[in-house]
Amino acid sequence: MELCQWWRHIVVFLLHSWIPSCFAQTTPPVRSSPTPTPQTAERPETLKFRLSGFPRKHNEGRIEVFYKGEWGTICDDDFSLANAHVLCRQLGFVSATGWTHSAKYGKGTGKIWLDNVQCSGSERSVSVCKSRGWGNSDCTHDEDAGVICKDERLPGYVDSNVIEVQVDENRVEEVRLRPVFTIATKRMPVTEGVVEVKNKDGWAKICDNGWTPKNSRVVCGMMGFPHEKKVNKNFYKHLRKRSAVPKSKVKVTTARQEPKAKAITKTSTKSKPGKSAAAKRLYAERQKNHFLVHSVACLGTEVHLAACPLEFNKGNATESCPGGMPAVVSCVPGPLYAQSTAMKKKPKMQSTIRLKGGAKYGEGRVEVLKGSEWGTICDDRWNLLSASVVCRELGFGTAKEALTGARMGQGLGPIHMSEVQCTGHERSLWNCRFKNITAEDCKHSEDASVRCNVPYMGFEKTVRLSGGRSQYEGRVEVRVGQLWGSVCSEGWTTKEAMVACRQLGLGFSMHAITETWYWDSSNVTEMVMSGVKCTGDEMSLSQCQHHRTVNCQKAAARFSAGVICSETASDLVLNAPLVQQTTYIEDRPLHMLYCAAEEDCLSKSAAGANWPYGHRRLLRFSSQIHNIGRADFRPKAGRHSWVWHACHGHYHSMDIFTHYDLMSANGTKVAEGHKASFCLEDSDCDEGVSKRYECANFGEQGITVGCWDLYRHDIDCQWIDITDVKPGNYILQVVINPNYEVAESDFTNNAMKCNCKYDGHRIWVHNCHIGDAFSEEAEKKFEKYPGQLNNQIS
Repeated sequence: MELCQWWRHIVVFLLHSWIPSCFAQTTPPVRSSPTPTPQTAERPETLKFRLSGFPRKHNEGRIEVFYKGEWGTICDDDFSLANAHVLCRQLGFVSATGWTHSAKYGKGTGKIWLDNVQCSGSERSVSVCKSRGWGNSDCTHDEDAGVICKDERLPGYVDSNVIEVQVDENRVEEVRLRPVFTIATKRMPVTEGVVEVKNKDGWAKICDNGWTPKNSRVVCGMMGFPHEKKVNKNFYKHLRKRSAVPKSKVKVTTARQEPKAKAITKTSTKSKPGKSAAAKRLYAERQKNHFLVHSVACLGTEVHLAACPLEFNKGNATESCPGGMPAVVSCVPGPLYAQSTAMKKKPKMQSTIRLKGGAKYGEGRVEVLKGSEWGTICDDRWNLLSASVVCRELGFGTAKEALTGARMGQGLGPIHMSEVQCTGHERSLWNCRFKNITAEDCKHSEDASVRCNVPYMGFEKTVRLSGGRSQYEGRVEVRVGQLWGSVCSEGWTTKEAMVACRQLGLGFSMHAITETWYWDSSNVTEMVMSGVKCTGDEMSLSQCQHHRTVNCQKAAARFSAGVICSETASDLVLNAPLVQQTTYIEDRPLHMLYCAAEEDCLSKSAAGANWPYGHRRLLRFSSQIHNIGRADFRPKAGRHSWVWHACHGHYHSMDIFTHYDLMSANGTKVAEGHKASFCLEDSDCDEGVSKRYECANFGEQGITVGCWDLYRHDIDCQWIDITDVKPGNYILQVVINPNYEVAESDFTNNAMKCNCKYDGHRIWVHNCHIGDAFSEEAEKKFEKYPGQLNNQIS
């Protein structure tokens, strides 16, 4: 009892001493930050992290921290995998797979912010881990730590466009061009207008005093344009004079003054058409007088206006641009966006650079033409300056992102360049410094990619999806004036669906849906478009061929066209050298070809043969089909609809997976064959990639990214029946996924061609290559190939 009384006195004493002190504290102002806890030296959200150094992939590198306005490194003392886990999560990756010491990715510069870091691995930020404290270190940059993160992003993470600028309350977040003329707002893209910048308080202007073409070049690059052009200053000065009306004479339009205002407008319009409205609008812009930036001094190589030295206005904004006016910029659009072409067709340009594997225009794996063969670029030292040279060369603006680690899929063939270093002024990537490369220096897992700034076209405002279970699927609806309507599904294929997904900004089409009855039909609209036929390269469905008036045999709502889109897609390519190495002729007895005949793998003349006597002459070869894309290749049909073939004892998941053709020099087929996908599986994979698909025991079929499916030369139907072919010079062609049944990021590399000579007894095959591996000139020479004069292959 006495013990209980004692505890009661203690509790009462503590409450009396603690509560008054709490109430005695003054309430902190709203803008001040709470006092950090003893374990927290800095709030996690105030820190920034990045991976630096070389050589490296996008998910590894020297770890650097931005603290108190300065980038610095972390010492490797006491570093562990648990530390790497915490840091990788802060970089947007799910976890770490390893860490490095002793400045493996090169020595950093500046501060060494943290030393003796000890995390448990579950912390939300490295700032709450034990350490010696910020800036307290006895290390040198020879001990800089690095991390290797698992190449898988946290859910909802968006690739950042990190541009290193001084953190400032006046930091420019966005830039836009606002046209002076009302009619210009209706024309896309907007190529000329007043430069406006967005900061924490909204949109504001830039004073044009001291404005240079270098500033314009940076703004145009951000807007998606490769070049700037001189603005007609006399025209804008004239508008400026017309807009300089004394405030006392400016009449505000009210209900009673409206007729008079209309009369003034008519008179002025009659005397100087179009200029009065523009002058009034420019005057209205000047009246706002909200100039955020007083001075801009770009070098012309920056990828964002925020990276230029900016002088922000202080004090009274109305006196911020004495004698000046809002900065106006005029840009030159690239060929794809030139208004004179109406953007109906992709311009044909002889170029030594291209982008492959991207879902949108202006993004993809960078490939360059050297000699007559296309090849990739190694990502060592790949940065925004070099990426911007690529983007401008292709007719886009500056680069939003310089991607490493084959983020747009792996290429094939040679790697032409490494350690590219551009200044940003070059007109071509070939003008930049770079190193030639050998196979030992770099692999295709290190292929460089870009995402470029492209002009805003507003295409996404004229298409939408409805009825689907997520934003990535649904019935396709297009807008005619102010009305929305559905699209007829007759002739709706993967190519049309690809254009729809691109227009929506949702990546690639995984499925082109021709019956949409299973989606919500509560808001089904009238059918307004039919006969859609696309090449697959268009920016919007309106650019595809379609009927002028709707003509749809199946006009019911259930036959509306639909799509299922995805940010990633597979990409199949054939191993061309293996075809060349394994090609031979076999005379196979008819009694061994019953199953092949049942699956239609022989030429038509086989039906009239004297079965089971005689033989068929077969051109055999192996096919090794790689998936170099960013998503697994899966059959369009599910297992429930696969067809069982008793003769061979397997299921067909695709009726036709490949076409095999032997063609004459003029393109006429002299023999053909096909291969059903009786077993799509992972025969083997790249190092570090695990097999996922296996046909045994009715297993799932497909080809994993980084794996390949091997069809050996000695299996049924892996041939072309050339029994009826006469001796001569021919072209052997193999086409994967010929009917576009399954979506891929790139269909141009699905065909493979070889030159071959057949003398009636033997065959010689050479010069095998993927369809888009050579330059156009080299491809034309290939197609005009006269054939070998003898059996010696040079």
